[in-house]
Amino acid sequence: MRVRRRTAVLAASLVAVLTAGPLAAPAFAVPAPVSAPASASSAPASSAPAHPASPLDVEALAAALTGLPDQDATAALVRVGGTDGAWRGSAGVHDLASGTAADPEARFRAGSTTKVVTAAAVLRLAAERRIDLDRPVQRYLPGLLGARFRPITVRQLLDHTSGIPAGDALGTSFEEVYAHRFDTLTPQQVVASAAAKGPEFRPGTQQHYLNINYTILGLLIEKVTGRSYASEATRLVLAPAGMKDTYFPGTEPRIAGPHNHGYQAVKRADGTTEFVDVTEWNQADRFAAGDMVSTTADLERLLTSLFRGRIVPAPQLREMFTVPAHIEGASYSAGLQRFVYEGKVYWLKSGARYGYSALIAGTRDLSRTLVYSVNSTDAKGEEMNPVAQRIAMAALK
Repeated sequence: MRVRRRTAVLAASLVAVLTAGPLAAPAFAVPAPVSAPASASSAPASSAPAHPASPLDVEALAAALTGLPDQDATAALVRVGGTDGAWRGSAGVHDLASGTAADPEARFRAGSTTKVVTAAAVLRLAAERRIDLDRPVQRYLPGLLGARFRPITVRQLLDHTSGIPAGDALGTSFEEVYAHRFDTLTPQQVVASAAAKGPEFRPGTQQHYLNINYTILGLLIEKVTGRSYASEATRLVLAPAGMKDTYFPGTEPRIAGPHNHGYQAVKRADGTTEFVDVTEWNQADRFAAGDMVSTTADLERLLTSLFRGRIVPAPQLREMFTVPAHIEGASYSAGLQRFVYEGKVYWLKSGARYGYSALIAGTRDLSRTLVYSVNSTDAKGEEMNPVAQRIAMAALK
């Protein structure tokens, strides 16, 4: 009975922490059956951390990937690491039309895991004394927000305590944004729409996770370096981490290189469900908050390199493991989110774009790490994807 209760608690906690977005989850019909068995492999860990992790439950991990594609996901790619070894798994299909097996090395839209890269780039620039975390962003980008906003420090952008409201998108429903999926909404337009609304709260008094904070951080990186966000994020973070298969597509709607297709489940008027291919999409408005294409191997490299201090120097790296103590209920740090279960602290970041859900998570000592990409059929829904939930529960328990 205790095992069942612990599983339920973990599931509820994960849903609260990892829920992807604001849209309600639709009713589904199962896609046509396609045979694509899950594949898995395991390997020993290369080093032992200070605090041993629980043994990997490889049976539970393999079971989490069974039955794909189904109504919730068309593919899943998983990498788990830590003291007791590594596990790799993949399942599902490359696309529903062909039914060929999903490519385990495929690229995918990494969504808001981009914020980890952006935060690391800002902290690198802070270590180089090109950015002062306690300086108002208005000093770097005068006129960006307007007179109604009090001074907002760079640190308050990093930990989502700025009080800047969300910027506009190209619609409020899937149908609206899908119709505009090849249009371009620039980061400057997104920020201007947010500034026009006025402040949501006084800076530093609340925490509200919003993309707008990292959109502005991307503009800040460009201002202080004189180069594009993509080039600086690559120089400061991707290259040192060895992330050779990761890039920022900007206005290009296609995913370069091998990739599995993403789908959105859309309910028809007759009550049946259509699975709309959403693989090609201009994500330029996500910018430094979510416009990154990556692989599970590269995201694992990011996680391990970052936590080992190979990207951000120790004094600045502490920002990524510091949650504002004065704000009740705060869980976000610079680029990451703190999640506690059974006394163990995980630092993670989830991300979602239509058709794709991703996660990176790990203990501070890297005794357990998890990276996944799930081709979710409702990636922006209110509920955590069931396949992603099964994976996380098997990996983190």
